Amino acid sequence: MVNPIVERLLRSSETTVRYKVYVNVLELDPETPQAQELRQEIRSSSVIRVLLSEQGADGKIPHHPYSKWLGAHWVLASLADLGYPPGDESLKPLLEQSYEWLLSPFHLKSIPTLGGRTRRCASQEDNLLYYGCALGFADDRSHELAERLVRWQWPDGGWNCDKRPEAVNSSYMESLVPMRGLAIYARLAGDPDATRAVERVAEIFLKRELFKRQSDGSIIHDDFIKLHYPPYWHYDILFGLKVMAEAGFIGDPRCQPALDLLESKRLPDGGFPAEGKYYHPAEKLTSGRSRVNWGGTSKQTMNEYVTVDALSVLKSAGRMPL
Repeated sequence: MVNPIVERLLRSSETTVRYKVYVNVLELDPETPQAQELRQEIRSSSVIRVLLSEQGADGKIPHHPYSKWLGAHWVLASLADLGYPPGDESLKPLLEQSYEWLLSPFHLKSIPTLGGRTRRCASQEDNLLYYGCALGFADDRSHELAERLVRWQWPDGGWNCDKRPEAVNSSYMESLVPMRGLAIYARLAGDPDATRAVERVAEIFLKRELFKRQSDGSIIHDDFIKLHYPPYWHYDILFGLKVMAEAGFIGDPRCQPALDLLESKRLPDGGFPAEGKYYHPAEKLTSGRSRVNWGGTSKQTMNEYVTVDALSVLKSAGRMPL
């Protein structure tokens, strides 16, 4: 008998949710005809149509790529996370928008090095590395991005954009996305430098059990233990566990406290809520607009996107009864 919440998600109107359930929770081989057919249906799902709704005749979106959350950079990151099928040539103009921004000589000249540490919002380069690989467009530029990230890695294993000379510790916010992108790149390219970089950055989170201060075991930040979707560049335990699973570290005993905390948030119906959000309705003239509402937030009601990711993490950790 299939878990009731899994059955409920399989009836979702959103193809991306159903695909994630089949592949990440029920562990259907993604190469089977059934999985491939469902993945192709993602192209025409309602969420995907909304995300790409501003794509013009030239294939581009008329915002700066980093415009939150409507620019090409964020749209492609969402498509990759939702399981959009790789190799869609219609996405290439969006990809080029991001490359033109992040590989420009002007951009590179703007990156400072202070006290022997490169001060960089590495989540930007690495999100490009992540969705470039996930969407089937890895090329020599992916290698260039990976080399930069490895070169910019701080002594403790992560990255930080803090320009204060006294800042010597990596940032959770700027280190998790790089871990994700380098992990998928290392698998595709068999790059030993990227693999070592992933192992180093994983320790930043694992030695803190994903959400605790090393000094006294207290919670680093209240938002770290709330569930969100999408997290964008922000950190929370669900996003942290998700990347740990993708990179092969979910079996590390130091993930257990975060897994316990995640399980404690399960609702009576078996789902999980979105306890916070980092987006606003697109009609608001503020940064952080989204044309997708991603299920909203509620302490009592399941959010499908949060739930399918939580179940996927628990399944990978051997904690998901079916």
